[in-house]
Amino acid sequence: MEKTNTICIRVLSLLFLLLTVVQCVYAHDARQQAAWAVLNIGLTDRSSGERALAVGVLGLLANDPQAPQLAMHSLDDPKPEVMAAAADAIGQLKYQPARSKIKEILHSNDEDPVIVLACARALVELGDEEGYAVYYAILTGERKSGLSLTERQKKEIKDPKKMAELGSSFIPIPFAGLGYGAFKALTRDDASPAQAAAAKMLIKDPDPKTKEALINASRHKSWTVRVAAVDSLARRDDPSVISELEPRLSDDKDAVRYTAAAAIIRLAELQNTSADLRHRAAAASLK
Repeated sequence: MEKTNTICIRVLSLLFLLLTVVQCVYAHDARQQAAWAVLNIGLTDRSSGERALAVGVLGLLANDPQAPQLAMHSLDDPKPEVMAAAADAIGQLKYQPARSKIKEILHSNDEDPVIVLACARALVELGDEEGYAVYYAILTGERKSGLSLTERQKKEIKDPKKMAELGSSFIPIPFAGLGYGAFKALTRDDASPAQAAAAKMLIKDPDPKTKEALINASRHKSWTVRVAAVDSLARRDDPSVISELEPRLSDDKDAVRYTAAAAIIRLAELQNTSADLRHRAAAASLK
C-alpha cells in the first residue's frame, strides 16, 4: 500500500511538472505572438515612417528566421526610407543572400543618398568592399575610379535635412566616440558631417587609396573631419602614418590634439611591440 502511494505521488508530481512546463511554453508563445502582432502592424502600416521604424528593428532579431525574409520583402517598398531601413536591418543581420539585391538597389538608386548610404553600410557589414567605395566618394568628393560625384549628389550630401533623413542607418553610429561637440556639428549646412561619418566607416577598408584619403582628411578645414580621420587612422593600426599625425599635436582644436596624441601613442606602442617581436625572432634564429 505504501509503495502504491509513493508511485502515485511520483506520477502526480511528474504530471504537475509537465503541466507547469506546458503552461510556461504556452505563455512564452503567447508573448511572442503578441509581440509579432504589434510588429506586423508596423510592417504593414500605411505610413512609410511607421513601416521604416518597424523594419529597422528587425536587425535585433538575429536568431529569428523570419526577420531576414521580412527585411528582404521591404527592400521592394516604394518609399526610400523603408528601403534604407530594410538594407540597414539586413546588414545588422549579416544576411549574405541579400548581397546581390543590395548592390542592385545601390546602383539603381545612386542619386538618393538615403538609400545609397544605407546600402553602403549594409555591404560593409556583409564584408563587401564595394560599400567602402561610397564612403570614399563622400570623404574625397571623387569615386575611386577618379570620376567626380554628380552636382546633385554633392548638393544632397550638404543638405542637413537630407542627412537627418538617414537616421540610425548612417550618422549616429559612425559618430560614436567623437564627442558631443562633433555630434552637434551635424546641424551645419556643409558636407563635413557626412565626410566625418564617412571617415569613420573607412577604418577597415584595405585599399591604399583610402589610407591617403584619410591622411588628407586629417588636414581638412573642418575639425570634425580632422578628428574622424585621425581616429580612423589610429584604428587602422598602421604605424607608418605617425609622421603624418604629428602636426596635429599642435592643432587649434583640443579634440584634434587629444585624438592625435592618443593615436600616436597607440601606433608607437604597436610599432615598438612589432620591433621587439622581430628582435626576439632574430635572436632565436641565431641560437
